[in-house]
Amino acid sequence: MSSTRVPPLSTSPLSDNPSQTVYRLSFAPLSQLVTSNLGLIITLIVIIAVKYARSPWRSVPRGPRGLPILGNALQLYYKDWMFHKACKREFEHMMYLNALGQPVIVLNSLKAAFELLDRRANIYSDRPRFIVSNDILCGGLFLAAMPYGDLWRRTRRAAHEVLTKVAVRDYHPIFRKESILLASAMLQNPGALDKHIKRSATSSTMSILYDYPTLENEDDKTIKEIYAFIDRLSAAAAPGAHLVEFLPWMIHIPNRFAKWKREAKEHYNRQTIMFTRLLNNVCSDMANGSERPSVSASLTRNSDRSGHSKHEIAWLLATLYVAGAETSATTLAWWALAMIAHPEVQKRAQDELDAVVGRSRTPSFADVPSLPYIQALVKESLRWRPALPMSIPHTTTEDDWYEGVFIPKGTICITNLWQCHRDPAAYGDDAAKFNPERFLDEHGRLLPGPVETRDDGHSTYGFGRRTCVGKHAANDVLFITMATVLWAARLDRPCDEDGEEVPLDTETFVDSGMTFRPLPYTCKITPRFPEALSLLGEEIELLKS
Repeated sequence: MSSTRVPPLSTSPLSDNPSQTVYRLSFAPLSQLVTSNLGLIITLIVIIAVKYARSPWRSVPRGPRGLPILGNALQLYYKDWMFHKACKREFEHMMYLNALGQPVIVLNSLKAAFELLDRRANIYSDRPRFIVSNDILCGGLFLAAMPYGDLWRRTRRAAHEVLTKVAVRDYHPIFRKESILLASAMLQNPGALDKHIKRSATSSTMSILYDYPTLENEDDKTIKEIYAFIDRLSAAAAPGAHLVEFLPWMIHIPNRFAKWKREAKEHYNRQTIMFTRLLNNVCSDMANGSERPSVSASLTRNSDRSGHSKHEIAWLLATLYVAGAETSATTLAWWALAMIAHPEVQKRAQDELDAVVGRSRTPSFADVPSLPYIQALVKESLRWRPALPMSIPHTTTEDDWYEGVFIPKGTICITNLWQCHRDPAAYGDDAAKFNPERFLDEHGRLLPGPVETRDDGHSTYGFGRRTCVGKHAANDVLFITMATVLWAARLDRPCDEDGEEVPLDTETFVDSGMTFRPLPYTCKITPRFPEALSLLGEEIELLKS
């Protein structure tokens, strides 16, 4: 500050001793300081006001009010409120949340999700960092959570090549065998429906991945280890499970002071041994020329071209198992519940099966073109109750704008499939109801569904470059399973001791961390015709030979 203006301070001697100089500080009055710098203060205020007015952050989407510091972190953890109609009604296409400073966009409509995650996939294909569930527990090799980059591209390409629609046909005998075993088990022991479904999904997935022997039950030691791995992975991936996800610097805490980190590393080492052992069994069969078709064998055979090590292949197979077995079992659990709740849908499907397949043989994949209602049933089951109703989040790599709202770089984008699949603009006014006929024209022929779903009829398999690589296998498993079970059995609502039908809850779900399953329910399962069970037994013997 110039000495010709009011000085910030003045000094005066406090001692008369010339050899000792002591000064007293005295500040100029605040009013004088403000007056002398009024121009500068006004300029700063104007600059800040203009910057605020022009800031794109003022244009982020609307969202619910959060708490100090935490923001909307708790609302992301307790997320069932996002499934209510009021959420879509208030925030429409998308809403903005802030979790401890992390911007989050929740997409509530197919239109918005498709435009951003599919059409703008070049900047919406990254993933947020999953520090515990991916980086530590899976060594950074879990494909579904892997960040967008060279390793992800190579790994996805390798998985896609061995799971194309044509490649999956090699596994049709496995899928058909498991569907027959499931139908037979359901008729013989109808009280254990959920166990039967889980065993079937597990056995199918293990068979195509590792040429693993058909599971008779879930007591297999390896299967128990895999189930334990999935439980740990689900718990670690749940929002808010570990503080390090919000405070990444905690990753540098030494292991001896971070139990969560130490245990995750120990589990990673154990799981690596298990998944490598499964892969090595297939490699041994390949070496002696006795291997049968499996994803493990195909990935190993292509490894020189894909550039993947055995370690990377082992963990890719782990990803495919989790994605395949868990989601298929969940979808079949919801489908069986829908069959009980909607007997008219079940009857129409069975009428189609009787007309096309008859009652002297079980359905096969050759019947697919002639069973459009069963195909529609698969699509509607995946739409009505997606196994992952909040999907796996994407992350933006650049700032973006959509319909006048700002989406900052680094924003986590979550697709609210529960709301997207109930969007009247895409599925009509009955979007909340279970109705396979929405995928059929007036002549009973299959329709593709909304344009945003790219002929799937739903968005359960994801968007853009992150679309599920195993969707063809999933569609085939669901088709043959639904067709075979409905061919053989009737699924009805059970009655209580007074002969009254037991009420069904089709709205409540159980969040397992990985998937959203229906509330446990009971089901009455009976043969549709006297020869059903014996014909299934004959088919099983033929498949064993």
